Amino acid sequence: MMASKSASLNLLQLLLQPVRRYLESLKINNYRFARLICSLIPASCPFEREIKFGDGTLVYIPPLCKLNPFYEQFVAIRFKALSYLADECGEDVTIYC
Repeated sequence: MMASKSASLNLLQLLLQPVRRYLESLKINNYRFARLICSLIPASCPFEREIKFGDGTLVYIPPLCKLNPFYEQFVAIRFKALSYLADECGEDVTIYC
């Protein structure tokens, strides 16, 4: 049973690899596209939450972004877009941070 689970994970990784390569090869060379990327991809994981009652924490929901199989690629794309806006366009990118 463990062998089939491992094989299915390897198959999933193999199927996701072309999308990862495409995302990693994406070039940012348009300021409108760079701004869109920076506004769509958040600077931090939006799912992390602490639900409090008074001074105590009732429930802590950890960041779930790492479960996204393309998390690292999205972070890299956002960084490319921020770098393009700052370096090439001379734009102040603090509004995206």
